[in-house]
Amino acid sequence: MSALEIRDVRKSYGSVETLKGIDIALENGEFLVLLGSSGCGKSTLLNIIAGLAEATSGDVLIGGRSVLGVHPKNRDIAMVFQSYALYPNLTVSRNIGFGLEMRKVPAAERDKAVREAAKLLQIETLLDRKPGQLSGGQRQRVAIGRALVRKPQVFLFDEPLSNLDAKLRLEMRTELKRLHEMLKTTVVYVTHDQIEAMTLATRIAVMRDGRIEQLGTPQEIYNQPATLYVAGFVGAPAMNMLEATVEDGTLAIAGTDARLALPARFTGAAGDGAQVIVGVRPEALRLGPGSGADLSLPVEIDVVELTGPEQVTTARIGAQRLTAALPPQARVEKGQPCAFVFDEDALRLFDPATGKAF
Repeated sequence: MSALEIRDVRKSYGSVETLKGIDIALENGEFLVLLGSSGCGKSTLLNIIAGLAEATSGDVLIGGRSVLGVHPKNRDIAMVFQSYALYPNLTVSRNIGFGLEMRKVPAAERDKAVREAAKLLQIETLLDRKPGQLSGGQRQRVAIGRALVRKPQVFLFDEPLSNLDAKLRLEMRTELKRLHEMLKTTVVYVTHDQIEAMTLATRIAVMRDGRIEQLGTPQEIYNQPATLYVAGFVGAPAMNMLEATVEDGTLAIAGTDARLALPARFTGAAGDGAQVIVGVRPEALRLGPGSGADLSLPVEIDVVELTGPEQVTTARIGAQRLTAALPPQARVEKGQPCAFVFDEDALRLFDPATGKAF
């Protein structure tokens, strides 16, 4: 039995359909990230699971039980909000235990649960403070603690780290990963941040325009993107996309004389004369010359940016651009002609008409 099952959920506001048939089944202990840009429907879906919005059609089951029409407090879920939503006049201890207090849980049991959550989150020394005396990261820990003491079947997180600075986001990501591995809880987590999605999720649902573009593990999403949208959205720098034509068993790069051998796995997938998009990740590119088995593209260096651990190098190939994540010691300069080489396993092909991978 799935911990959470979403069956053909649709949501409309008048004539505008914001969710267009979502199907997901989560097993106990999974960490699902709903990833997408603003307006894709990820927060709407989370609110429907939480009971803060009603689906126009479809069903949501938690622990095998339909929760349509069930009040949020009776759904056996706990939610952590982007804005923390703490009571400023209550101490950390009372904020964490407030939900239990409202459910008439005995004081001794409530105090024990609060202290256990505080210990897990390493905020034991803050229990007597009020939210105004805490940093952003500490406030978020309190909000998570309030959800933890509920011990629900499903935890819901609505962009919980977006208000934190970069250093705190990194620390809290690590903390959330540690907590999930320790507690084996079922989590649905909404974010537009691909790094959060890749580092936290056991599975990612990439959403676009009210639909799931691809559902898979972080490795599948990154290494085998199902569509051009997923390939361009996940990854920093983004996957390179080159226009090309299939000609006599090769990929002729548009606007140049450059050709790549068509890998055997694509033979028959795209016929002779077919227009295609060639995709390759920046980190798969290296400076040539490579081995005889490598694919090679002649380029001219345009921009070099040292980020510390790598040199993000943008080059021109005809009128198109190609970005490589090179080692920091690589010697490249603007205007320099060279070759980028890569293994054929790194190459992906997409249909420009449908956006789907071959």
